[in-house]
Amino acid sequence: MENKLKLYGFNNLTKALSFNIYDVCYAKTEREQRDYIKYIDQQYNSERLTGIMEKLTEMIGAHVLHISKQDYDPQGASVTFLIAEEHMKPALEPDTIVAHLDKSHVTVHTYPEYHPDTCLATFRVDIDVATCGEITPLSTLDYLIGSFDSDIITMDYRVRGFTRDINGMKHFIDHEINSIQNFMSDDIKSLYDMVDVNVYQENIFHTKMLLKEFDLKHYMFHTRPEELTAEERKVITDLLWKEMREIYYGRNIPAV
Repeated sequence: MENKLKLYGFNNLTKALSFNIYDVCYAKTEREQRDYIKYIDQQYNSERLTGIMEKLTEMIGAHVLHISKQDYDPQGASVTFLIAEEHMKPALEPDTIVAHLDKSHVTVHTYPEYHPDTCLATFRVDIDVATCGEITPLSTLDYLIGSFDSDIITMDYRVRGFTRDINGMKHFIDHEINSIQNFMSDDIKSLYDMVDVNVYQENIFHTKMLLKEFDLKHYMFHTRPEELTAEERKVITDLLWKEMREIYYGRNIPAV
């Protein structure tokens, strides 16, 4: 981190990043929907999620203290990492060591689901990264978005607490930010429509993202678009867009 504050003691700020990532698929029959859920469940089992979280932890420079992981029946998985920063420093007195363990965590949960009446299946991933001190999870945004099939994304970032500099002045945030979007690459931002809802005086930042366009062949399970008529393709495309927009806006959209 550039332009570090000279602190009195330790950095006591807590930084929390929460992700909801959604992937939508068209599966015409209930069997296709079950097959899709089974496929997703295998692709994003606890072992693979652990690998993604290990890379994330490495990227933010944290140290893994403990890993807990679990796959569920009939579907879904969870992984939790207990992490910490560098936490040992010499004291002023010789032969004395002061320890400060600034524990944080990373969690990920998956929620594959479908409903027979909609011809749609949805895969949701929840990720929470909570850190203490200088570590911020914002540098991992591109990696997290690219690690999943991300059609719709909602993100919340908040800095809580305060720390003091050597003059006793309180600091309620230790880095520049006016939008979560500042920490994404231009390549990622070019793929999505985005909107922010921020409360700057409370150091609360919220960003929603919706994919700008998609290729139908990547959203159909066991069916190829070329096997369908133009009208059928349009109906399915409209159905997928409706599902994505409902998730993005957080409300049901009446059928036209």
